[in-house]
Amino acid sequence: MQLQVMNSPFNQEQTELLNRLLPTLTETQSLWLSGYLAAIQSSTLQAAPAVEERPAPAAAPAIPKEVTILFGSQTGNAQNLAKKAGKTLEERGFQVNVSAMSDFKPNNLKKVKNLLIVVSTHGEGDPPDNALTFHEFIHGKRAPKLEDFRYSVLALGDSSYEFFCQTGKDFDKRLEEIGGTRITPRVDCDLDFEEPAAVWAEAVLAGLSDGESSSPSPSAASFSASAHAESVYSRSNPFRAEVLENINLNGRGSNKETRHLEISLEGSGLTYQPGDSLGVYPENDPKLVDLLLAEMNWDPEEAVRVKEETVTLKEALSSHFEITVLTKPLVEKAANLSGNEELHQLALDSSRLKSYIDGRDLIDLVRDFKPWSSSAQEFVSILRKMPARLYSISSSFEANPDEVHLTIGAVRYDAHGRERKGVCSILCAERLQPGDTLPVFIQHNENFKLPENPETPIIMVGPGTGIAPFRSFMQEREEKGAEGKSWLFFGDQHFVTDFLYQTEWQKWLKDGVLSKLDVAFSRDDDEKVYVQHRMQENSRELFQWLEQGAAVYICGDEKNMAHDVHNTLIDIIEKEGGMSREQAAEYLADMQKNKRYQRDVY
Repeated sequence: MQLQVMNSPFNQEQTELLNRLLPTLTETQSLWLSGYLAAIQSSTLQAAPAVEERPAPAAAPAIPKEVTILFGSQTGNAQNLAKKAGKTLEERGFQVNVSAMSDFKPNNLKKVKNLLIVVSTHGEGDPPDNALTFHEFIHGKRAPKLEDFRYSVLALGDSSYEFFCQTGKDFDKRLEEIGGTRITPRVDCDLDFEEPAAVWAEAVLAGLSDGESSSPSPSAASFSASAHAESVYSRSNPFRAEVLENINLNGRGSNKETRHLEISLEGSGLTYQPGDSLGVYPENDPKLVDLLLAEMNWDPEEAVRVKEETVTLKEALSSHFEITVLTKPLVEKAANLSGNEELHQLALDSSRLKSYIDGRDLIDLVRDFKPWSSSAQEFVSILRKMPARLYSISSSFEANPDEVHLTIGAVRYDAHGRERKGVCSILCAERLQPGDTLPVFIQHNENFKLPENPETPIIMVGPGTGIAPFRSFMQEREEKGAEGKSWLFFGDQHFVTDFLYQTEWQKWLKDGVLSKLDVAFSRDDDEKVYVQHRMQENSRELFQWLEQGAAVYICGDEKNMAHDVHNTLIDIIEKEGGMSREQAAEYLADMQKNKRYQRDVY
């Protein structure tokens, strides 16, 4: 909203200054400013002279020292933040219990006095897999009415999605409805979550420490420090890794291009386990950067500030900021910078805005709503930091010491009259050569792991690049001599050109490392066949494996494949187990609770 003299308590000069400043603030800066102003107000009230003497108020009741932290996490970010927050609270003297929502008994909620929720939002506003049961309980009729209960929510999300941080918002609202009082307001984090998460952690510490002794509370800086104590290299301090190999896995004539990258971790001290991901910080396409500079008539060598660093405008647009995705917050900030009335109206109309940003990028925005009178510094200040891309690791560290392998599908498509390209996938496909380096970090994912017992059978479903983690599974099991049965369902378009890592799978099958292989190539016959069809064809044997304790792993596209495979599993359990639909769904839910049904979906 644009401030005016008529709709605010500020004079003309103040409103002009605020209208220039507010759109340029990052989410972290806005949170800090809100807290700063609240602190000033509080100090002013405390410093005001007393009008009359009154009896001293009764001492506030002591705040319990026990804190429960529940996390709902799909890729591991929320889990890692929850554990780090727990460690910081323990250092402050609190007794902390950190648990996945799926491992927490809902009936114990009545016993909790201080609850911290750290949760991501998955897909179109959905809870992550390990938060489903608790989310359903808390929003159901069995949720208890709570007394003397305090809580706070840290929500993780992606502002390019319509239902940004929706799961965190759901928990925050519902906990208030059933009697909770906020320790500190909910914080919604975008992909660049570390700074706002640290601000939230500091506010939680302050809220929990009210009325305690005046020993110093850990600051946001100390929270960040503890967050990265395990390794020198991390999301905020990536390792510059050399590319050893970059190979196209698809055969000539394929409609796809899938890159196999082998990257050196030598000297980094980084390690990983099967199921973990590698985070990569890419650079924008130089042609796209040049196009944006020309469109805005900016000097590429102009100096701009990026946090505490001064870089050229071209470097900032190349390496520091996202320019290929439009989000609702970005368009709203751009509207505040612009005098274009049409853009202002678009930002206010949620339905039109959702339609406009779909498939468009920053080039489209600056072309459609020019002229722009803002400076380059003002404009880049509203852009979102370049987010890391997470890729499922397709190698075993045991089998490939000091190396990490990735399987990346090149993304190219046309939209709104222009060719569009995936930022990281096309960097890898078109510009990355052996000898070049990439900034990388390891993203540990405890929600997608091989069974602890190597004799446990496993069933893997991974079409296309979803094959990646299962290659790491097989390398690991071969290296360790695991004797449990294994079954892979793989699918793609054509057998001849798109059977990724074909010779490796056939060798594992021959050597007995892989027990069973079923493939589905959708474009080889008149009738399209997908992995779920192969599962249906083998329904009796598949259910026998489940009854024998097999763990099921799904990797790949969530919106279509993972959804269809999930329903297929319920179909098979219903049919072969002689169950009702509800019983079959409960059977699969129990598997998920017992970590026998795990998904790495995107």
